[in-house]
Amino acid sequence: MWNSAVTAYLHYLGFMLAVGALVVESFTLKERPTLQESQKIVIADVVYGMSALMVLITGVLRVLYFGKGTEYYTSNPVFWIKVGIFLFVGTLSLYPTITFILWAKDWQQGAAPVLTAAKTRLLSSMIKVEIVGFLLIPLFAAMMARGMRLF
Repeated sequence: MWNSAVTAYLHYLGFMLAVGALVVESFTLKERPTLQESQKIVIADVVYGMSALMVLITGVLRVLYFGKGTEYYTSNPVFWIKVGIFLFVGTLSLYPTITFILWAKDWQQGAAPVLTAAKTRLLSSMIKVEIVGFLLIPLFAAMMARGMRLF
């Protein structure tokens, strides 16, 4: 019982941390972030990555060991929509993460990164889509827990 509760708690905590980290990225991102702001964005992105990994690991544990049984999840199309959204958001997050990693070159020279207006808008839009994706996943989880099916 405790293992199930702790796994569920860590799963929910992972979602909250992921969304929080993405919100920090979204509010901090701008064309000319200071060195401190760019470091804050990278730290938030690391927290985001670790929390997304926590969501993935605890989600797998819930499906295999602590949930309603593998058949319950895998036979429900809503489950696959959740998985699809998670994979989409994870794939989408690669571009911002790689962009932020490349800022290390600027940091080595003691400079803050400089983004074009177009790249800032693109990154901002991608982060906002990630936020929406992470907010939709629990909605589909609630639907699935209540036996709802889309088709």
